[in-house]
Amino acid sequence: MLDGPLRIVFADDEENDRLLFLDALKELKIETKVYTVNDGVELIDYLTQEQQNLPHLLFLDINMPRKNGHECLKEIKANDKWKDIMIAIFSTSMSENDIEETLINGANVYINKPNSFDKLKEVVHRVVTTVYTYQNMFFNKAHFMLRL
Repeated sequence: MLDGPLRIVFADDEENDRLLFLDALKELKIETKVYTVNDGVELIDYLTQEQQNLPHLLFLDINMPRKNGHECLKEIKANDKWKDIMIAIFSTSMSENDIEETLINGANVYINKPNSFDKLKEVVHRVVTTVYTYQNMFFNKAHFMLRL
């Protein structure tokens, strides 16, 4: 069960992508609290500091400087305190190897970054609504996967 707003972290090195993501969430009818980070190092630092208010959902770009999404995903899923965070990979990569690797390593959702704001809103709303619904049910998140 949720204990307040749905906590979301968006990790992406592109400032424009972070701003568009925030705009897409504004129209959502679910109460959210969103935090953004610029790269994988900032993400892991944030998770380390936020032990009491970990995100319910993490949108994670694969191609980031300093520590990429693959490295972050493995580190998060290997940590007992973080392993239950739902992770949506959000990337321009359409490589089947990237998709397979992220799903094998524990990502719940793989999203190819949409090329229009309307499609971005649709995808973000779909993922957030699904995660919100499952946060309010008894659900084994380890078996939840979606490719958009």
